[in-house]
Amino acid sequence: MLKKISLLLAFSAALVLSSCSSRMKEMKPEFFTVTPEVLEVAGSEVPVVIDGKFPAKFFNKKSVLTITPVLKHKEGEAIAEASIFQGESVRGNDKTISYDNGGNFRMKMTFDYVPAMEDAELYLRFSINRGKKSYTLPEIKIADGCIATSQLYRQTVATSNIAMGEDAFQRVIKQAKEANIMFLIQQTNLRMSELKSNDISELREALSDIAIDYENKVLDEIEISSYASPDGDMGLNEDIASGRGYNTSKFVKKEMKKAKLEGYVDNYYTAEDWEGFRELVSKSELPDKELILRVLSMYNDPEEREAQIKNISSVYKELTDDILPKLRRARITLNYQLIGRSDTQIKEQYKADPRVLSLEEILYSSILTDDLKEKEDIFNTAIKLHPGDYRAYNNLGVLAYNRGDYNTAKGYFAKAANADNTAPEVKINFGYLDLMQGNVSEAESNMTMGSGAKAGDEALGNLYIAQGLYGRAASLLSGSKTNSAALAQLLNKDYNAARNTIESIENPDAVTYYIKAIVGARTSNVAFIYDGLKDAIRLDPSLAEKAASDLEFRKYAQDETFLTIVSKK
Repeated sequence: MLKKISLLLAFSAALVLSSCSSRMKEMKPEFFTVTPEVLEVAGSEVPVVIDGKFPAKFFNKKSVLTITPVLKHKEGEAIAEASIFQGESVRGNDKTISYDNGGNFRMKMTFDYVPAMEDAELYLRFSINRGKKSYTLPEIKIADGCIATSQLYRQTVATSNIAMGEDAFQRVIKQAKEANIMFLIQQTNLRMSELKSNDISELREALSDIAIDYENKVLDEIEISSYASPDGDMGLNEDIASGRGYNTSKFVKKEMKKAKLEGYVDNYYTAEDWEGFRELVSKSELPDKELILRVLSMYNDPEEREAQIKNISSVYKELTDDILPKLRRARITLNYQLIGRSDTQIKEQYKADPRVLSLEEILYSSILTDDLKEKEDIFNTAIKLHPGDYRAYNNLGVLAYNRGDYNTAKGYFAKAANADNTAPEVKINFGYLDLMQGNVSEAESNMTMGSGAKAGDEALGNLYIAQGLYGRAASLLSGSKTNSAALAQLLNKDYNAARNTIESIENPDAVTYYIKAIVGARTSNVAFIYDGLKDAIRLDPSLAEKAASDLEFRKYAQDETFLTIVSKK
Protein backbone atom coordinates (compact mmCIF):
# COMPACT_ATOMS: atom_id res chain seq x y z
CA MET A 1 0.00 0.00 0.00
CA LEU A 2 2.76 2.41 0.93
CA LYS A 3 4.55 1.58 -2.32
CA LYS A 4 1.46 2.53 -4.36
CA ILE A 5 1.14 5.85 -2.51
CA SER A 6 4.79 6.67 -3.19
CA LEU A 7 4.38 5.95 -6.90
CA LEU A 8 1.27 8.18 -7.01
CA LEU A 9 3.08 11.08 -5.34
CA ALA A 10 6.02 10.74 -7.70
CA PHE A 11 3.68 10.80 -10.71
CA SER A 12 1.88 13.91 -9.37
CA ALA A 13 5.18 15.68 -8.82
CA ALA A 14 6.23 14.89 -12.37
CA LEU A 15 2.98 16.38 -13.68
CA VAL A 16 3.55 19.55 -11.70
CA LEU A 17 7.11 19.86 -12.97
CA SER A 18 5.94 19.22 -16.51
CA SER A 19 3.22 21.86 -16.15
CA CYS A 20 5.68 24.41 -14.77
CA SER A 21 8.18 23.79 -17.51
CA SER A 22 5.54 24.53 -20.12
CA ARG A 23 4.92 27.98 -18.70
CA MET A 24 7.14 30.96 -19.69
CA LYS A 25 9.14 32.55 -16.95
CA GLU A 26 8.48 35.97 -15.49
CA MET A 27 9.36 38.97 -17.71
CA LYS A 28 12.14 41.25 -16.54
CA PRO A 29 12.59 45.01 -17.17
CA GLU A 30 16.07 44.39 -18.56
CA PHE A 31 14.47 42.60 -21.49
CA PHE A 32 13.26 46.00 -22.74
CA THR A 33 14.82 49.30 -23.81
CA VAL A 34 12.60 52.38 -24.11
CA THR A 35 13.29 55.40 -26.33
CA PRO A 36 13.22 58.04 -25.01
CA GLU A 37 14.39 56.78 -21.64
CA VAL A 38 12.00 59.23 -19.98
CA LEU A 39 8.88 59.74 -22.08
CA GLU A 40 8.41 63.18 -23.61
CA VAL A 41 5.47 64.96 -25.17
CA ALA A 42 5.87 65.95 -28.83
CA GLY A 43 3.04 68.06 -30.15
CA SER A 44 -0.13 66.48 -28.77
CA GLU A 45 1.30 62.97 -28.53
CA VAL A 46 3.70 60.89 -26.49
CA PRO A 47 5.76 58.83 -28.96
CA VAL A 48 7.41 55.66 -27.64
CA VAL A 49 9.70 53.03 -29.15
CA ILE A 50 10.22 49.80 -27.20
CA ASP A 51 13.01 47.44 -28.23
CA GLY A 52 12.78 43.99 -26.65
CA LYS A 53 14.78 40.77 -26.53
CA PHE A 54 13.55 37.33 -25.60
CA PRO A 55 16.46 35.32 -24.25
CA ALA A 56 17.27 31.79 -25.45
CA LYS A 57 15.29 28.90 -23.89
CA PHE A 58 12.61 31.35 -22.84
CA PHE A 59 9.78 31.38 -25.38
CA ASN A 60 7.64 28.25 -25.18
CA LYS A 61 7.17 26.64 -28.61
CA LYS A 62 3.42 26.16 -28.18
CA SER A 63 2.58 29.55 -26.62
CA VAL A 64 1.23 32.84 -27.93
CA LEU A 65 2.29 35.95 -26.00
CA THR A 66 0.41 39.27 -26.14
CA ILE A 67 2.24 42.37 -24.87
CA THR A 68 0.15 45.49 -24.20
CA PRO A 69 1.83 48.83 -23.34
CA VAL A 70 -0.12 50.84 -20.77
CA LEU A 71 0.66 54.40 -19.69
CA LYS A 72 -0.73 54.86 -16.19
CA HIS A 73 -1.44 58.24 -14.63
CA LYS A 74 -3.49 59.66 -11.80
CA GLU A 75 -6.60 60.12 -13.91
CA GLY A 76 -6.55 56.66 -15.47
CA GLU A 77 -4.55 54.90 -18.11
CA ALA A 78 -3.92 54.97 -21.85
CA ILE A 79 -3.60 51.65 -23.65
CA ALA A 80 -1.58 51.26 -26.85
CA GLU A 81 -2.03 48.65 -29.55
CA ALA A 82 -0.83 45.25 -28.42
CA SER A 83 1.87 43.19 -30.14
CA ILE A 84 1.52 39.41 -30.49
CA PHE A 85 4.31 36.82 -30.66
CA GLN A 86 4.10 33.05 -31.17
CA GLY A 87 6.24 30.01 -30.51
CA GLU A 88 7.70 27.84 -33.23
CA SER A 89 4.99 25.18 -33.01
CA VAL A 90 2.09 27.62 -33.31
CA ARG A 91 0.37 27.98 -36.66
CA GLY A 92 -0.38 31.67 -37.16
CA ASN A 93 0.70 34.91 -38.75
CA ASP A 94 2.26 36.60 -35.77
CA LYS A 95 5.99 37.11 -35.26
CA THR A 96 7.62 33.76 -34.45
CA ILE A 97 10.21 33.57 -31.66
CA SER A 98 12.78 30.78 -31.60
CA TYR A 99 12.96 28.73 -28.42
CA ASP A 100 16.66 27.94 -28.83
CA ASN A 101 17.84 31.35 -29.93
CA GLY A 102 15.27 33.80 -28.58
CA GLY A 103 14.56 36.88 -30.66
CA ASN A 104 14.44 40.65 -30.90
CA PHE A 105 11.44 42.88 -31.59
CA ARG A 106 10.43 46.53 -31.78
CA MET A 107 7.14 48.18 -30.84
CA LYS A 108 6.27 51.73 -31.93
CA MET A 109 3.31 53.62 -30.52
CA THR A 110 1.94 57.01 -29.60
CA PHE A 111 -0.33 57.98 -26.74
CA ASP A 112 -2.64 60.97 -27.00
CA TYR A 113 -1.33 63.40 -24.43
CA VAL A 114 -3.37 64.61 -21.47
CA PRO A 115 -1.87 66.87 -18.77
CA ALA A 116 -2.16 64.14 -16.12
CA MET A 117 0.56 62.24 -17.99
CA GLU A 118 3.20 64.58 -16.61
CA ASP A 119 3.24 62.15 -13.67
CA ALA A 120 2.94 58.77 -15.38
CA GLU A 121 4.56 55.35 -15.62
CA LEU A 122 4.79 53.04 -18.61
CA TYR A 123 3.93 49.40 -17.95
CA LEU A 124 3.75 46.26 -20.05
CA ARG A 125 1.00 43.70 -19.55
CA PHE A 126 1.43 40.10 -20.63
CA SER A 127 -1.13 37.45 -21.46
CA ILE A 128 -0.28 33.95 -22.69
CA ASN A 129 -2.36 31.42 -24.55
CA ARG A 130 -1.26 27.78 -24.82
CA GLY A 131 -3.83 25.73 -26.58
CA LYS A 132 -7.07 26.19 -24.70
CA LYS A 133 -5.34 27.50 -21.60
CA SER A 134 -4.48 31.11 -20.81
CA TYR A 135 -2.74 32.88 -18.00
CA THR A 136 -1.02 36.19 -17.26
CA LEU A 137 2.44 37.18 -16.13
CA PRO A 138 3.02 40.02 -13.68
CA GLU A 139 3.09 43.40 -15.44
CA ILE A 140 6.33 45.34 -15.26
CA LYS A 141 7.25 49.01 -15.26
CA ILE A 142 9.72 49.99 -17.98
CA ALA A 143 9.75 53.84 -18.06
CA ASP A 144 8.66 57.04 -16.38
CA GLY A 145 6.83 59.93 -18.05
CA CYS A 146 6.23 62.45 -19.20
CA ILE A 147 8.45 65.44 -19.82
CA ALA A 148 5.94 68.04 -21.02
CA THR A 149 8.21 70.99 -21.75
CA SER A 150 6.73 71.31 -25.24
CA GLN A 151 3.40 72.21 -23.66
CA LEU A 152 4.89 75.48 -22.46
CA TYR A 153 3.86 76.83 -25.86
CA ARG A 154 0.47 77.55 -24.30
CA GLN A 155 2.25 80.08 -22.07
CA THR A 156 4.87 81.36 -24.52
CA VAL A 157 2.24 82.47 -27.05
CA ALA A 158 1.05 85.01 -24.50
CA THR A 159 4.18 87.08 -25.13
CA SER A 160 4.47 86.49 -28.88
CA ASN A 161 4.26 89.38 -31.32
CA ILE A 162 0.72 88.88 -32.50
CA ALA A 163 -0.48 90.57 -35.67
CA MET A 164 -1.20 94.29 -35.78
CA GLY A 165 -3.28 95.76 -38.58
CA GLU A 166 -0.65 98.08 -40.01
CA ASP A 167 -1.21 101.50 -41.54
CA ALA A 168 -0.35 102.19 -45.16
CA PHE A 169 0.87 105.71 -44.45
CA GLN A 170 3.69 106.93 -46.70
CA ARG A 171 5.30 110.26 -46.03
CA VAL A 172 6.82 110.34 -49.50
CA ILE A 173 4.68 109.05 -52.35
CA LYS A 174 6.14 108.89 -55.83
CA GLN A 175 3.84 110.23 -58.54
CA ALA A 176 4.06 110.31 -62.32
CA LYS A 177 2.15 112.37 -64.85
CA GLU A 178 2.33 111.42 -68.52
CA ALA A 179 1.60 113.41 -71.68
CA ASN A 180 1.97 112.40 -75.33
CA ILE A 181 2.78 114.54 -78.36
CA MET A 182 1.96 113.01 -81.72
CA PHE A 183 3.88 113.74 -84.99
CA LEU A 184 3.14 113.43 -88.67
CA ILE A 185 5.08 110.95 -90.76
CA GLN A 186 8.78 111.88 -91.14
CA GLN A 187 8.26 115.17 -89.25
CA THR A 188 9.86 116.38 -86.04
CA ASN A 189 8.16 119.75 -85.51
CA LEU A 190 5.64 120.24 -82.67
CA ARG A 191 2.27 121.15 -84.12
CA MET A 192 0.14 123.80 -82.41
CA SER A 193 -2.82 121.39 -82.30
CA GLU A 194 -0.75 119.00 -80.19
CA LEU A 195 0.42 121.73 -77.81
CA LYS A 196 -3.23 122.56 -77.13
CA SER A 197 -4.21 118.98 -76.35
CA ASN A 198 -5.66 117.88 -73.00
CA ASP A 199 -2.45 115.97 -72.23
CA ILE A 200 -0.31 119.10 -72.53
CA SER A 201 -2.83 121.26 -70.66
CA GLU A 202 -2.75 118.81 -67.73
CA LEU A 203 1.06 118.72 -67.86
CA ARG A 204 1.23 122.52 -67.59
CA GLU A 205 -1.21 122.40 -64.67
CA ALA A 206 0.88 119.75 -62.90
CA LEU A 207 4.05 121.84 -63.29
CA SER A 208 2.24 124.86 -61.91
CA ASP A 209 0.90 122.88 -58.91
CA ILE A 210 4.37 121.63 -58.04
CA ALA A 211 5.76 125.16 -58.21
CA ILE A 212 3.00 126.58 -55.99
CA ASP A 213 2.82 123.74 -53.45
CA TYR A 214 6.57 123.38 -53.09
CA GLU A 215 6.36 122.26 -49.43
CA ASN A 216 4.27 119.20 -50.29
CA LYS A 217 5.37 118.47 -53.86
CA VAL A 218 8.92 118.00 -55.09
CA LEU A 219 9.98 117.56 -58.71
CA ASP A 220 12.31 114.59 -59.30
CA GLU A 221 12.94 114.62 -63.03
CA ILE A 222 11.22 114.70 -66.39
CA GLU A 223 11.80 111.86 -68.82
CA ILE A 224 11.22 112.22 -72.56
CA SER A 225 11.01 109.10 -74.70
CA SER A 226 10.66 109.77 -78.43
CA TYR A 227 9.92 107.25 -81.18
CA ALA A 228 9.69 106.69 -84.91
CA SER A 229 7.46 104.08 -86.49
CA PRO A 230 9.33 100.99 -87.80
CA ASP A 231 8.71 101.70 -91.49
CA GLY A 232 11.35 103.29 -93.66
CA ASP A 233 15.15 103.57 -93.58
CA MET A 234 16.87 103.00 -90.23
CA GLY A 235 19.18 106.00 -90.58
CA LEU A 236 16.29 108.30 -91.41
CA ASN A 237 14.26 106.94 -88.48
CA GLU A 238 17.13 107.63 -86.09
CA ASP A 239 17.25 111.26 -87.19
CA ILE A 240 13.46 111.58 -86.90
CA ALA A 241 13.25 109.97 -83.44
CA SER A 242 16.12 112.02 -82.02
CA GLY A 243 14.74 115.22 -83.59
CA ARG A 244 11.36 114.65 -82.00
CA GLY A 245 13.06 114.18 -78.64
CA TYR A 246 15.15 117.31 -79.04
CA ASN A 247 12.18 119.51 -79.96
CA THR A 248 10.04 118.05 -77.17
CA SER A 249 12.85 118.63 -74.66
CA LYS A 250 13.10 122.31 -75.70
CA PHE A 251 9.35 122.68 -75.24
CA VAL A 252 9.39 121.09 -71.75
CA LYS A 253 12.30 123.23 -70.56
CA LYS A 254 10.44 126.31 -71.76
CA GLU A 255 7.33 125.29 -69.81
CA MET A 256 9.44 124.62 -66.70
CA LYS A 257 10.95 128.10 -66.96
CA LYS A 258 7.46 129.60 -67.17
CA ALA A 259 6.45 127.71 -64.02
CA LYS A 260 9.70 128.78 -62.33
CA LEU A 261 10.78 125.20 -61.77
CA GLU A 262 14.25 123.76 -61.94
CA GLY A 263 14.93 120.12 -62.63
CA TYR A 264 16.66 117.53 -64.77
CA VAL A 265 15.24 116.60 -68.18
CA ASP A 266 16.37 113.22 -69.49
CA ASN A 267 15.96 112.33 -73.16
CA TYR A 268 15.80 108.88 -74.78
CA TYR A 269 14.82 107.89 -78.30
CA THR A 270 13.89 104.66 -80.11
CA ALA A 271 14.50 104.70 -83.85
CA GLU A 272 12.10 101.88 -84.75
CA ASP A 273 9.45 101.11 -82.20
CA TRP A 274 8.89 97.42 -82.86
CA GLU A 275 7.74 96.73 -79.30
CA GLY A 276 5.10 99.42 -79.56
CA PHE A 277 4.10 98.00 -82.93
CA ARG A 278 3.74 94.50 -81.46
CA GLU A 279 1.60 95.79 -78.59
CA LEU A 280 -0.77 97.76 -80.83
CA VAL A 281 -1.17 94.87 -83.25
CA SER A 282 -1.91 92.37 -80.46
CA LYS A 283 -4.66 94.66 -79.13
CA SER A 284 -6.12 95.37 -82.57
CA GLU A 285 -8.93 93.73 -84.52
CA LEU A 286 -6.83 93.21 -87.65
CA PRO A 287 -7.90 90.02 -89.50
CA ASP A 288 -4.32 88.77 -89.99
CA LYS A 289 -2.83 89.98 -86.73
CA GLU A 290 -1.65 86.47 -85.72
CA LEU A 291 0.27 86.25 -88.99
CA ILE A 292 1.90 89.63 -88.34
CA LEU A 293 2.84 88.62 -84.79
CA ARG A 294 4.33 85.38 -86.14
CA VAL A 295 6.50 87.40 -88.53
CA LEU A 296 7.75 89.51 -85.62
CA SER A 297 8.72 86.38 -83.69
CA MET A 298 10.39 84.70 -86.68
CA TYR A 299 12.53 87.58 -87.96
CA ASN A 300 14.85 89.79 -85.94
CA ASP A 301 16.27 91.85 -88.79
CA PRO A 302 14.22 95.09 -89.09
CA GLU A 303 14.40 95.22 -92.91
CA GLU A 304 13.33 91.58 -93.24
CA ARG A 305 10.46 92.18 -90.83
CA GLU A 306 9.27 95.19 -92.80
CA ALA A 307 9.51 93.33 -96.09
CA GLN A 308 7.56 90.34 -94.83
CA ILE A 309 4.83 92.52 -93.32
CA LYS A 310 4.47 94.48 -96.58
CA ASN A 311 3.86 91.16 -98.32
CA ILE A 312 0.72 90.76 -96.25
CA SER A 313 -1.12 93.07 -98.61
CA SER A 314 -4.54 92.46 -97.10
CA VAL A 315 -3.70 94.39 -93.94
CA TYR A 316 -0.81 96.66 -94.87
CA LYS A 317 -3.07 99.63 -95.63
CA GLU A 318 -4.78 99.26 -92.23
CA LEU A 319 -1.36 99.19 -90.61
CA THR A 320 -0.33 102.42 -92.30
CA ASP A 321 -3.65 104.10 -91.49
CA ASP A 322 -4.34 102.88 -87.92
CA ILE A 323 -1.21 101.42 -86.30
CA LEU A 324 1.88 103.22 -87.56
CA PRO A 325 0.62 106.80 -86.93
CA LYS A 326 0.22 105.98 -83.21
CA LEU A 327 3.92 105.15 -82.98
CA ARG A 328 5.13 108.57 -84.17
CA ARG A 329 5.23 110.21 -80.80
CA ALA A 330 7.11 111.59 -77.83
CA ARG A 331 6.10 110.61 -74.31
CA ILE A 332 6.70 113.10 -71.49
CA THR A 333 6.80 111.63 -67.96
CA LEU A 334 6.76 114.10 -65.08
CA ASN A 335 8.12 112.36 -61.95
CA TYR A 336 7.54 114.06 -58.62
CA GLN A 337 6.98 113.32 -54.94
CA LEU A 338 4.05 114.06 -52.67
CA ILE A 339 5.37 114.95 -49.22
CA GLY A 340 2.98 114.10 -46.38
CA ARG A 341 2.69 115.51 -42.88
CA SER A 342 5.63 115.12 -40.52
CA ASP A 343 5.27 113.15 -37.26
CA THR A 344 4.94 116.39 -35.35
CA GLN A 345 2.29 117.72 -37.73
CA ILE A 346 0.30 114.50 -37.47
CA LYS A 347 0.38 114.54 -33.66
CA GLU A 348 -0.63 118.18 -33.52
CA GLN A 349 -3.42 117.71 -36.04
CA TYR A 350 -4.75 114.68 -34.16
CA LYS A 351 -5.04 116.73 -30.99
CA ALA A 352 -6.62 119.66 -32.85
CA ASP A 353 -9.06 117.74 -35.04
CA PRO A 354 -8.44 114.12 -36.11
CA ARG A 355 -11.17 114.38 -38.74
CA VAL A 356 -8.74 116.29 -40.95
CA LEU A 357 -6.36 113.33 -41.00
CA SER A 358 -6.70 110.37 -43.33
CA LEU A 359 -7.36 106.93 -41.86
CA GLU A 360 -3.76 105.93 -42.63
CA GLU A 361 -2.45 108.99 -40.77
CA ILE A 362 -4.65 108.21 -37.75
CA LEU A 363 -3.46 104.61 -37.60
CA TYR A 364 0.12 105.74 -38.14
CA SER A 365 -0.15 108.15 -35.19
CA SER A 366 -0.53 105.14 -32.86
CA ILE A 367 3.15 104.27 -33.32
CA LEU A 368 4.17 107.80 -32.30
CA THR A 369 3.30 107.12 -28.66
CA ASP A 370 4.22 104.45 -26.11
CA ASP A 371 1.25 105.27 -23.92
CA LEU A 372 -1.22 102.38 -24.16
CA LYS A 373 -4.20 104.56 -23.22
CA GLU A 374 -3.33 106.98 -26.02
CA LYS A 375 -3.06 104.09 -28.44
CA GLU A 376 -6.48 102.85 -27.36
CA ASP A 377 -7.94 106.33 -27.86
CA ILE A 378 -6.43 106.53 -31.35
CA PHE A 379 -7.92 103.18 -32.39
CA ASN A 380 -11.33 104.12 -30.98
CA THR A 381 -11.16 107.37 -32.95
CA ALA A 382 -10.33 105.43 -36.11
CA ILE A 383 -13.37 103.22 -35.51
CA LYS A 384 -15.61 106.24 -34.96
CA LEU A 385 -14.47 107.95 -38.17
CA HIS A 386 -13.96 104.82 -40.29
CA PRO A 387 -16.14 102.03 -38.84
CA GLY A 388 -15.80 99.82 -41.89
CA ASP A 389 -12.05 99.23 -41.53
CA TYR A 390 -10.98 96.12 -39.60
CA ARG A 391 -7.55 97.29 -38.45
CA ALA A 392 -8.54 99.45 -35.48
CA TYR A 393 -10.77 96.68 -34.08
CA ASN A 394 -7.95 94.20 -34.52
CA ASN A 395 -5.43 96.49 -32.86
CA LEU A 396 -7.67 97.07 -29.84
CA GLY A 397 -7.80 93.27 -29.61
CA VAL A 398 -4.00 93.15 -29.67
CA LEU A 399 -3.81 95.63 -26.79
CA ALA A 400 -6.27 93.51 -24.78
CA TYR A 401 -4.35 90.32 -25.62
CA ASN A 402 -1.05 91.83 -24.50
CA ARG A 403 -2.50 92.76 -21.12
CA GLY A 404 -3.94 89.26 -20.67
CA ASP A 405 -7.60 90.15 -21.22
CA TYR A 406 -8.28 87.37 -23.70
CA ASN A 407 -12.08 87.53 -23.66
CA THR A 408 -12.00 91.20 -24.59
CA ALA A 409 -9.39 90.47 -27.25
CA LYS A 410 -11.59 87.76 -28.75
CA GLY A 411 -14.51 90.20 -28.91
CA TYR A 412 -12.48 92.79 -30.78
CA PHE A 413 -11.09 90.18 -33.18
CA ALA A 414 -14.67 89.10 -33.89
CA LYS A 415 -15.59 92.70 -34.75
CA ALA A 416 -12.54 92.92 -37.00
CA ALA A 417 -13.63 89.74 -38.76
CA ASN A 418 -17.10 91.22 -39.28
CA ALA A 419 -15.45 94.14 -41.06
CA ASP A 420 -13.21 91.85 -43.14
CA ASN A 421 -13.44 88.10 -42.64
CA THR A 422 -10.39 87.47 -44.85
CA ALA A 423 -7.98 89.81 -43.02
CA PRO A 424 -4.83 87.73 -42.41
CA GLU A 425 -3.94 89.52 -39.17
CA VAL A 426 -7.30 88.59 -37.66
CA LYS A 427 -6.88 84.94 -38.70
CA ILE A 428 -3.47 84.85 -37.06
CA ASN A 429 -4.75 86.35 -33.83
CA PHE A 430 -7.63 83.90 -33.60
CA GLY A 431 -4.99 81.22 -34.10
CA TYR A 432 -3.04 82.49 -31.10
CA LEU A 433 -6.17 82.28 -28.94
CA ASP A 434 -6.66 78.72 -30.22
CA LEU A 435 -3.09 77.78 -29.28
CA MET A 436 -3.56 79.22 -25.83
CA GLN A 437 -6.47 76.81 -25.36
CA GLY A 438 -4.56 73.90 -26.85
CA ASN A 439 -6.84 73.78 -29.93
CA VAL A 440 -4.05 73.01 -32.39
CA SER A 441 -6.19 71.95 -35.37
CA GLU A 442 -8.26 75.16 -35.19
CA ALA A 443 -5.04 77.18 -34.81
CA GLU A 444 -3.62 75.51 -37.91
CA SER A 445 -6.68 76.45 -39.97
CA ASN A 446 -6.56 80.09 -38.88
CA MET A 447 -2.81 80.60 -39.01
CA THR A 448 -2.46 78.98 -42.41
CA MET A 449 -5.04 81.39 -43.82
CA GLY A 450 -3.17 84.29 -42.22
CA SER A 451 0.34 83.20 -43.18
CA GLY A 452 0.69 85.99 -45.76
CA ALA A 453 0.63 88.68 -43.07
CA LYS A 454 3.81 90.33 -41.83
CA ALA A 455 3.56 88.37 -38.57
CA GLY A 456 2.86 85.13 -40.45
CA ASP A 457 6.26 83.48 -39.95
CA GLU A 458 6.22 83.97 -36.19
CA ALA A 459 2.65 82.67 -36.02
CA LEU A 460 3.56 79.53 -37.98
CA GLY A 461 6.63 79.08 -35.78
CA ASN A 462 4.40 78.94 -32.72
CA LEU A 463 2.06 76.55 -34.51
CA TYR A 464 4.95 74.24 -35.40
CA ILE A 465 5.97 74.05 -31.73
CA ALA A 466 2.46 72.90 -30.86
CA GLN A 467 2.64 70.32 -33.67
CA GLY A 468 6.01 68.97 -32.53
CA LEU A 469 7.85 70.24 -35.63
CA TYR A 470 10.68 71.82 -33.67
CA GLY A 471 13.20 72.23 -36.49
CA ARG A 472 10.72 74.18 -38.60
CA ALA A 473 9.68 76.23 -35.58
CA ALA A 474 13.26 77.12 -34.67
CA SER A 475 13.97 78.15 -38.27
CA LEU A 476 10.98 80.50 -38.50
CA LEU A 477 11.55 81.98 -35.04
CA SER A 478 15.33 82.33 -35.28
CA GLY A 479 15.26 86.12 -35.52
CA SER A 480 12.67 86.58 -32.79
CA LYS A 481 13.75 87.41 -29.25
CA THR A 482 10.74 85.82 -27.56
CA ASN A 483 9.91 82.99 -25.19
CA SER A 484 8.53 81.04 -28.15
CA ALA A 485 11.84 81.28 -30.01
CA ALA A 486 13.77 80.12 -26.94
CA LEU A 487 11.34 77.22 -26.44
CA ALA A 488 11.63 76.14 -30.09
CA GLN A 489 15.44 76.17 -29.89
CA LEU A 490 15.37 74.26 -26.61
CA LEU A 491 13.06 71.58 -28.03
CA ASN A 492 15.23 71.42 -31.16
CA LYS A 493 18.19 70.76 -28.82
CA ASP A 494 20.02 73.91 -29.95
CA TYR A 495 20.84 74.91 -26.41
CA ASN A 496 23.36 77.64 -27.23
CA ALA A 497 20.80 79.40 -29.42
CA ALA A 498 18.16 79.03 -26.69
CA ARG A 499 20.49 80.52 -24.11
CA ASN A 500 21.39 83.46 -26.37
CA THR A 501 17.72 84.13 -27.06
CA ILE A 502 16.84 84.03 -23.36
CA GLU A 503 19.56 86.54 -22.57
CA SER A 504 18.31 88.83 -25.38
CA ILE A 505 14.66 88.99 -24.32
CA GLU A 506 13.94 92.58 -23.41
CA ASN A 507 11.30 91.96 -20.74
CA PRO A 508 11.82 88.44 -19.34
CA ASP A 509 8.95 86.93 -17.38
CA ALA A 510 8.44 83.81 -15.27
CA VAL A 511 8.22 81.58 -18.35
CA THR A 512 11.50 83.01 -19.69
CA TYR A 513 13.29 82.07 -16.50
CA TYR A 514 11.65 78.64 -16.34
CA ILE A 515 12.92 77.89 -19.86
CA LYS A 516 16.32 79.13 -18.71
CA ALA A 517 16.26 76.60 -15.87
CA ILE A 518 15.42 73.76 -18.28
CA VAL A 519 18.29 74.79 -20.57
CA GLY A 520 20.49 74.57 -17.49
CA ALA A 521 19.19 71.09 -16.64
CA ARG A 522 19.79 69.81 -20.15
CA THR A 523 23.31 71.23 -20.29
CA SER A 524 24.25 70.36 -16.67
CA ASN A 525 24.64 74.06 -15.85
CA VAL A 526 23.64 74.08 -12.19
CA ALA A 527 23.90 77.86 -11.82
CA PHE A 528 21.58 78.32 -14.79
CA ILE A 529 19.07 75.92 -13.22
CA TYR A 530 18.94 77.56 -9.85
CA ASP A 531 19.10 81.17 -11.03
CA GLY A 532 16.34 80.44 -13.52
CA LEU A 533 14.10 78.71 -10.97
CA LYS A 534 14.58 81.42 -8.36
CA ASP A 535 13.52 84.17 -10.76
CA ALA A 536 10.68 82.09 -12.23
CA ILE A 537 9.19 81.29 -8.82
CA ARG A 538 9.69 84.86 -7.63
CA LEU A 539 7.52 86.09 -10.52
CA ASP A 540 5.08 83.15 -10.43
CA PRO A 541 5.05 81.15 -7.17
CA SER A 542 2.88 78.43 -8.75
CA LEU A 543 5.93 77.31 -10.72
CA ALA A 544 7.47 75.92 -7.51
CA GLU A 545 5.02 73.02 -7.51
CA LYS A 546 5.50 72.47 -11.25
CA ALA A 547 9.29 72.41 -10.92
CA ALA A 548 9.13 69.98 -7.99
CA SER A 549 7.46 67.32 -10.15
CA ASP A 550 8.99 68.27 -13.52
CA LEU A 551 11.08 65.38 -14.83
CA GLU A 552 13.39 67.90 -16.53
CA PHE A 553 14.89 68.33 -13.06
CA ARG A 554 14.82 64.64 -12.02
CA LYS A 555 18.60 64.50 -11.56
CA TYR A 556 18.38 67.29 -9.00
CA ALA A 557 15.21 66.19 -7.22
CA GLN A 558 17.10 65.26 -4.03
CA ASP A 559 19.54 68.16 -4.18
CA GLU A 560 19.28 70.34 -1.08
CA THR A 561 19.44 73.63 -3.00
CA PHE A 562 16.79 72.47 -5.46
CA LEU A 563 14.49 71.34 -2.65
CA THR A 564 14.95 74.67 -0.87
CA ILE A 565 14.04 76.65 -4.00
CA VAL A 566 10.92 74.64 -4.95
CA SER A 567 9.63 74.48 -1.37
CA LYS A 568 9.22 78.28 -1.23
CA LYS A 569 5.61 79.44 -1.14
